[in-house]
Amino acid sequence: MRSACRSNKTIAFTPEGRAVRLKIAHLTRYDFAEPAQYGLQQIRLTPKTRRGQSIEDWSVTFEGARQQVQFVDEFNNQTLLIGLEEGAEFLSIRAEGTVLTDDQSGIVGQHGGWTPLWIYRRKTPLTAPGEAIRQISQRVGSAFNDEVSRLHALMMTVAELVRYETGTTGVATTAEEAAAAGSGVCQDHTHIFISCARLLGFPARYVSGYLMMDDRVQQDASHAWAEAYAEGLGWVGFDVSNAISPDTRYVAVATGLDYTDAAPVSGLSFGNAQQGLEVSVQVQQQQQQQ
Repeated sequence: MRSACRSNKTIAFTPEGRAVRLKIAHLTRYDFAEPAQYGLQQIRLTPKTRRGQSIEDWSVTFEGARQQVQFVDEFNNQTLLIGLEEGAEFLSIRAEGTVLTDDQSGIVGQHGGWTPLWIYRRKTPLTAPGEAIRQISQRVGSAFNDEVSRLHALMMTVAELVRYETGTTGVATTAEEAAAAGSGVCQDHTHIFISCARLLGFPARYVSGYLMMDDRVQQDASHAWAEAYAEGLGWVGFDVSNAISPDTRYVAVATGLDYTDAAPVSGLSFGNAQQGLEVSVQVQQQQQQQ
């Protein structure tokens, strides 16, 4: 399942300093051409509790499968492993609840969890740099003394050189391929930023989550952005597709070295061809209770 995103012309702006309650409903449904025989799916659909956001209520339910185990993975993601029920004709996964957010200017803070910071400098098949990535990194270079300014310059450079355009890339498109093509969506922007940031010496990671927009409640899919580690501040978020750092409109769900580590739903083959995939995401602001 690919993350979707929108340009900065369609996201709402929340007054500075105001906490926000976001109501989220995310439905994923697979319909099978034939009754299922076997399948395992990893589900990463529970928002993180961390600086700038907290869960008020949240649930993940499913039909056509049974929970096998629940665990926290190496990237500190709440993860469910589910197994398909034999003979199931569809799999439905619903995640919904309310998350409270407040504006931290994109700053998440110091590193935590079991995975050491140096792991986030490691290249992956989706983020391995090539000539196009190196050229973008060289444009940023060492022109700025402080790390945050360099990272913001990198975000703006990627946004300038790689236009947001749907239908030009796919789930397996690498950062180098998207950079060379000069187009992509938020998943590609995020991979390009991560690849360039690592070349510049920064630990960087992929974030999957949600973004509230002002022109719609119903969305095509979830959103994606990057975080890089700056000395003194810790992890800081950068949404290349919208050329901003995340604020109260963003809800972080899962992180990893690239999309494959943070995908909302991933797993083994069902053993039968899928007949259809339906994804529905709703994100809207609710009034705070007095």
